[in-house]
Amino acid sequence: MNKTSHFRRIRSFVRREGRLTPGQQRAMDVLFPRFGLEPEDGPFELDAIFGRSAPRILEIGFGNGESLAEIARHHPENDYIGIEVHRPGVGHLLRKIEELGLSNLRVVCADAVEVLEHNIPDGSLDGLYLFFPDPWHKKRHHKRRQVQPEWAQLVRRKLRIGGKLHMATDWQEYAEHMLAVLSVAEGFSNTSPDGGYLPRPDYRPETKFERRGQRLGHGVWDLIFARSS
Repeated sequence: MNKTSHFRRIRSFVRREGRLTPGQQRAMDVLFPRFGLEPEDGPFELDAIFGRSAPRILEIGFGNGESLAEIARHHPENDYIGIEVHRPGVGHLLRKIEELGLSNLRVVCADAVEVLEHNIPDGSLDGLYLFFPDPWHKKRHHKRRQVQPEWAQLVRRKLRIGGKLHMATDWQEYAEHMLAVLSVAEGFSNTSPDGGYLPRPDYRPETKFERRGQRLGHGVWDLIFARSS
């Protein structure tokens, strides 16, 4: 078994899906056909999907989508794709897209690794966000963490030269893991002057979850690596 097939078999998420609210169900029924992308349709033709050529940024695991919607609202010059496996979160974001009248955001409800491999063209992304992923803090679960050497190389293929991978976590041990993996990943360079972490960039909204953690004394670590080759 090669490394790629082993990497694809171990999922970084577990489906814990609650019931859709009536509003979320309506969003899936009515809005997903307008703003959703189906992996089964094959490689995404991004210029055709968005009706223009613009910088493209993808977020893996957007949760309820509030932060991604705010980013897209404040940066209409960019196009965004959000991937999330939990349908209630997808439904919530679709409602925000409608509420805010966003035309620069599309949604995928699928496994992010499979979407990256089969639907996102190589060299097509200007950025990829991974904000507060499941840290899988128990040692026996570390293999489920999204950030792994093989994953870093998959992301590298999808980023253009100079494109940036932005990760954030409130688990220090996972932050150290992210830093260790990307610091030795071929084709990436740390944008931090000291080779470590960065302050939260203005474009990343501070979430309620994040503010609560800070009140409790929890730290937050942002890492931004650029594709260098």
